[in-house]
Amino acid sequence: MEYNLADLFESVVDVVPDREALVYIDIPGTGAERRLTYAELDAAANRIGHHLIDSGIQPGEHVGLHMYNGIEYLQVALGCLKARAVPVNVNYRYVEDELVYLYRDADLVGLVFDAELSDRVAAALPLTQKLRHLVRVGDAVPGVDAVAFTDAEAAGSPERGFPQRSGDDQFIIYTGGTTGMPKGVMWRQEDLFFSGMGGGAPTGEPVKKPEELAERVAAGGSGITFFPTPPLMHGTSTLTAFIGFNFGQRVVLHRKFSPEDVLRTIEQEKVTSMSLVGDAMLRPLIDALKGPMKGTDTSSMFSVSSSGAIMSDTVRRQFLELVPNVMLLNNFGSSESGFNGTATDDAGPERGFRVRVNSRTQVVDPATHEPIAVGEVGRVAQCGHVPLGYYNDPRKTAETFFEKDGERWVLLGDMATVDEEGVVIVLGRGSQCINTGGEKVYPEEVEQALKSHPDVYDALVAGVPDTKWGHHVAAVVQLREGAPRPSLDDIRTHCRSQLAGYKIPRQLVIEDSIQRSPSGKADYRWAREVAVRADG
Repeated sequence: MEYNLADLFESVVDVVPDREALVYIDIPGTGAERRLTYAELDAAANRIGHHLIDSGIQPGEHVGLHMYNGIEYLQVALGCLKARAVPVNVNYRYVEDELVYLYRDADLVGLVFDAELSDRVAAALPLTQKLRHLVRVGDAVPGVDAVAFTDAEAAGSPERGFPQRSGDDQFIIYTGGTTGMPKGVMWRQEDLFFSGMGGGAPTGEPVKKPEELAERVAAGGSGITFFPTPPLMHGTSTLTAFIGFNFGQRVVLHRKFSPEDVLRTIEQEKVTSMSLVGDAMLRPLIDALKGPMKGTDTSSMFSVSSSGAIMSDTVRRQFLELVPNVMLLNNFGSSESGFNGTATDDAGPERGFRVRVNSRTQVVDPATHEPIAVGEVGRVAQCGHVPLGYYNDPRKTAETFFEKDGERWVLLGDMATVDEEGVVIVLGRGSQCINTGGEKVYPEEVEQALKSHPDVYDALVAGVPDTKWGHHVAAVVQLREGAPRPSLDDIRTHCRSQLAGYKIPRQLVIEDSIQRSPSGKADYRWAREVAVRADG
């Protein structure tokens, strides 16, 4: 047996076949529930895996998952892995040009898509090159010739009987593309298991051999319920679901994020571990707990983790006042590195985003790849179980991945420094750094200060061209409902106690809402355009 994700999943199924594996609550929608045991999910994935093989999908070929959250998403992902096809996530918000780019860049030969997205798929199809097999989830819609998902299931065998698999089989995660075109991160499944899924024990000792995963599941009990609330088409939620499967525990899904419905599900399903993306998801939960969902039983909750964006200090405190016994974890990682570490309890505007990183992570000089001295600024890098590179992008692969002392490393986009205690202080993405009057300002730090203002609900920070300073710091904010409109002076006064003078915004733009991806990640291109337009 190897560290292959399908093999590992099947080993868990064999020891807890009758344990509930996956719960899907169709919200918003009918509110209907579907529940699958591990044996039922295994059989459902087998059917899709056999259908892909019977349809001519070869080992190593790429199949796009263009769907909303649902059982079908994870069923298809597992089916691909079983058939040795490579699952590729597709952003369901993409429009025609973006889909054409991704379908072609990823060399998709197969696509499983939600019927609601048929018009976008139909528009992109004529411009794709290799796409030859389509499966539609939902009712037929004119314009796209595709096999119905129910027919694909019915035709496929529920038994296993797949060719031998390998830890070298691939899994591709396309990045969000918030700072450029999305890139396909190529992972060996063995590397993804250890870096993205904690080697079967994200908070403990990784397994020493593949067979040990099922042994641990058999020796343990049930009672943990994982609830990934962001879209599965972003890597974090899919990895969270697989972590749940690797534990032999239960995973709960909603179609889309709704704070009231999330809280109902926490109470109903006794959720213990929930994942989300920063303040954009945590704030609405706070508002719901103070309002229509006041009194919701959240006593089952043990942890709330955030990846992709931080839960700010102010918002964390507000949540803990309402749910006092939960552990809030700001995780640090990326599509290119998996999990790197967790923010310390004293992380915040005053001390920065302080992270206790794992032993495989360093802050290095991007030119020499050598560790930086205390107080210097470098880039975060990780060695060991790292991706093979970016699919179809040798130039970016050469810029991002390197070898040192016989080990393969990945150089992340995050700038950071290290203090005397060895704690990494993450400053922000180098691509978003604002150079103002020769000083460097990282948006994330300013955003934390802005969001601690009592009238600010959400905020993004961008650099705007300035004849005097080169660029000035602009704050684009969304106010709390019913809050008075603050002036720029009000905002500057509030920030002055938390930020050096050159970091304080010189421009304030108030918008009805802050534009983010479905997972809550910041759209800095939008923020910059809004600020530049407002600056005149």
